[in-house]
Amino acid sequence: MLDNMSSNQRLILAVVLSVVFFVGYTAIFPPAKQESSIKTEANATVNATQDVAKKTSVVDEEAGHVISQKDKEANIASTNTILTVTNKNFILKMDTLGRISSKELLQDKFRDEHNKHAQIIPAKGAKPLYIRFLDETLNKEASSTPYTASVSKISLESSSKHVSLVQKLPNLTVTKDITFYADGHYDITVSLSKDKRYFIYVGKRPQVNKKEQMMTAKGALVYTDDKKLTIIEDGDAEGRKTFTDVALVASFDQYTTSMMYGFSKDTNVMIDRDNDNNPVAYFDATQTMKFHGFVGPKEYKTLYNIKPVLTNVIEYGWFTFASQPMFLVLSWLHGIFGNWGWSIIGLTALIRMVLFPLTYKGMMSMQKMKALAPKLKELKEKYKKDPQKLNAMTMDMYKKHGANPLGGCLPMLMQIPVFYAIYRLLLNSVELQGAPWILWIHDLSRMDPYYVLPLLMGASMFLQQRLTPTNFTDPMQEKVMKYLPVIFTFFFVTFPSGLVLYWFVNNLFSIAQQFIVNQQFKNMKDAQKALAKNDENKND
Repeated sequence: MLDNMSSNQRLILAVVLSVVFFVGYTAIFPPAKQESSIKTEANATVNATQDVAKKTSVVDEEAGHVISQKDKEANIASTNTILTVTNKNFILKMDTLGRISSKELLQDKFRDEHNKHAQIIPAKGAKPLYIRFLDETLNKEASSTPYTASVSKISLESSSKHVSLVQKLPNLTVTKDITFYADGHYDITVSLSKDKRYFIYVGKRPQVNKKEQMMTAKGALVYTDDKKLTIIEDGDAEGRKTFTDVALVASFDQYTTSMMYGFSKDTNVMIDRDNDNNPVAYFDATQTMKFHGFVGPKEYKTLYNIKPVLTNVIEYGWFTFASQPMFLVLSWLHGIFGNWGWSIIGLTALIRMVLFPLTYKGMMSMQKMKALAPKLKELKEKYKKDPQKLNAMTMDMYKKHGANPLGGCLPMLMQIPVFYAIYRLLLNSVELQGAPWILWIHDLSRMDPYYVLPLLMGASMFLQQRLTPTNFTDPMQEKVMKYLPVIFTFFFVTFPSGLVLYWFVNNLFSIAQQFIVNQQFKNMKDAQKALAKNDENKND
């Protein structure tokens, strides 16, 4: 069928496929939930936790943990702040239940819609470092007995600071020795004076970004040492899942996370569900439990410097294999330019250089197809009653003149995965949140508030269309192509300005390359005509 299509029909097909693939697929079919490997209860020893499962199947929203009816009747201790940790970038607080009850981000880019500093820890639900005992009586005592802290305030600059939290129960003492670091992570040792069965919570996922954005994930994530990733998004938790050999477990939203890591290989990590079928992460702890934690933005450089495996919490969806290396190149360029907008332009230039051989061949092929159009039309008239002969003669003509009927489609089709990878990158990279470029662009992760970039993108697409060789035979095809810039401009209005910037600059490179190809082809045709004229003169 493709052999019988004109070059313009193929180009229209490529454009339509581009729109359907990105816009249609994105809007109509949400990305598949990524559960590349799930280790269920059958793959781990979970006898004790299964006993808890018999009592309840959900996590209570108010108490923030799996509870029985007796737990509901227990008096919860006052949750006043007993420790405040300050840093230039955040204020962290711990309450009388020994939990991280609050973490306020002080950077301006994390301000909410009311211009207040963003709060990572939700007011309700499970909080990081909450301890739940399997024994109901002991758990009731723990819920009504406050912790005490060795210091009430810590100021973090460059050095780490240590604090001890102690809870003295009638027959048990719980100690949390915590070392806090300026980059947002902490080391912790939880020890019990007697061996009791208990669980430690990672915390309910952050809710910094109140407005849901298309194709961004939020929920719980487990990454195991065999490099397998499991993501359970909000609303999709179906019951308890148990994992072993865990490298990290996290609750996360678009830009921030609460995660824990550094477990022994035999630690059972569980993902349960609350009343809204949202995932709640916790793990089975030992009498003396050492591990590490982090609560904060998912900044690649920070997480990598803490421990490279933590960067797996930055989730780009099923296109991570392309988006992640592209982000690394973008970060490298940012180190050179010092601005994410100029870095996007630099990345566009590098991509064009990589794709140059393919795009050049495609553009030359379109020029050749345009030159062959009259001859192809003659063939269609001559062999219109013999389709097989027509196809054979058409292919011979392509081969003789070195023309590829699909050459014009490939450059555009190659842009689809690059476009999609950059889209996911811009949505999920916290570094680009609040990143300015020039004058009116104050946040490359958000749409252009004045629609300047989308309009420039549409104009550049129109100019590119005028330079691209065409040989329309169908008026409808010509109308479709004529209005494509308008259609694309409409789609791009709500896209992140960083993405529109990429597509606009990409169009500028295409215009420049198309102009050069057009001139080269014109010069080549002129040379061929001059050579043919010289041959005629010699023959005369």
